[in-house]
Amino acid sequence: MKKKAAYLDAWLKEVAPSDELRKWFGHDPKKWSEFQKKYRVELGKQKEMIAQLKQIEKQKGTLTLLFGAKDQEHNQAVVLAGVLKTK
Repeated sequence: MKKKAAYLDAWLKEVAPSDELRKWFGHDPKKWSEFQKKYRVELGKQKEMIAQLKQIEKQKGTLTLLFGAKDQEHNQAVVLAGVLKTK
């Protein structure tokens, strides 16, 4: 799906994993545990973006995170959703 077709309220690229981390992970489930740790560290540096996502959720009543991976269990949206729930 293209960005325009998604009817997005926000597109916060800053909360995506770094290119380096994303390429290292390569959606390899064996690296999942380490990916989560490293991505949480990156997200810890994006406090303003996390706050903005929480504000959107508060205003809209829901927040939908999109991701491009085929694996629904091992992707950045799973990690980001967990961070949003705990902060």
